[in-house]
Amino acid sequence: MPESSEIVEKSWDLQRKIEERTKHIGKGKYGRVIKMARKPTREEYVKVTQIVALGLMLIGGLGFLIYWIFEYGADYLIEVFG
Repeated sequence: MPESSEIVEKSWDLQRKIEERTKHIGKGKYGRVIKMARKPTREEYVKVTQIVALGLMLIGGLGFLIYWIFEYGADYLIEVFG
């Protein structure tokens, strides 16, 4: 069983490795984007939510229309055109 000093030393090594990896965040090619990022205002959040909801409804409606055409469209066309 490892001694407590070995466990502490391993945890410090792990901490140093994590700090070394995260030290460069904000300096790479995405650094400027990360620095410019901010929390959206309530108005921006509501607008984005509305747009996403509209997109979901449109895609869902299109999917339902395609389903309906494949499920019932052939029978409907045969009835209409004989």
